[in-house]
Amino acid sequence: MTEGKHTEWFECWFDSSYYHILYKNRDFTEAELFIDKLFQFLKLEKKCRVLDLGCGKGRHSIYLNKKGVDVTGIDLSPKSIDCAKTEENDTLHFYVHDMRKLFRSNYYDVVLNLFTSFGYFENQRDDNATIKAVSQALKPGGIFVLDFMNSKKIIKDLVAQENKTIEGIEFKISKKVENNFIVKQINFTDKGKDHSFQERVKALTLNDFEKYFKANKLKIVHLSGNYQLDPFDELNSDRLIIVARKE
Repeated sequence: MTEGKHTEWFECWFDSSYYHILYKNRDFTEAELFIDKLFQFLKLEKKCRVLDLGCGKGRHSIYLNKKGVDVTGIDLSPKSIDCAKTEENDTLHFYVHDMRKLFRSNYYDVVLNLFTSFGYFENQRDDNATIKAVSQALKPGGIFVLDFMNSKKIIKDLVAQENKTIEGIEFKISKKVENNFIVKQINFTDKGKDHSFQERVKALTLNDFEKYFKANKLKIVHLSGNYQLDPFDELNSDRLIIVARKE
């Protein structure tokens, strides 16, 4: 590590094996049904180029690729990308890359940022840099889909404390709102060693995204509030799913 370099929470946590243990029971069936609906809604053509921003181990990129789409997955976690690379083919590629930086210019028909893979950065400059990089990566008329939590509902329903035991490890999880971030503290002991990780996701709202999108020539054309693509309701929807077009 470079001397003086500050390591962000997501660089440590997402590259940890414990992250994948804690979230191993995520509903991937629901995720694939969402991608099916999105595929139909966007009328994606086979061989169109899709960038999966924050792809993790590439599960959703792989699923999209099987539907005939040319997919590039990028993520900051080297371990996740190493795992994803085992599935590469002529139309499926994975790279370690920081979403704040442009990957390719005017190249993609669609950019996807799914399952709350945004809002991790402390300052607005980094948030805007990400949206700018998305806009630059898209061809004119290209589509950006951002799937984020509905912050207002999350805060309203916040559970302060919960414990989960997975693979014999008891994860003690506490949540709070701090400086407009939803903060999740994760503490546990494994093999006699104590571990502590934190997740910090900015409580961004539709209004925040509207500003970022407008500043980067992205016009919002559709809003959904869940993975069935029902209309967005700021008080009751579980998700905030934004579809925007590059102007």
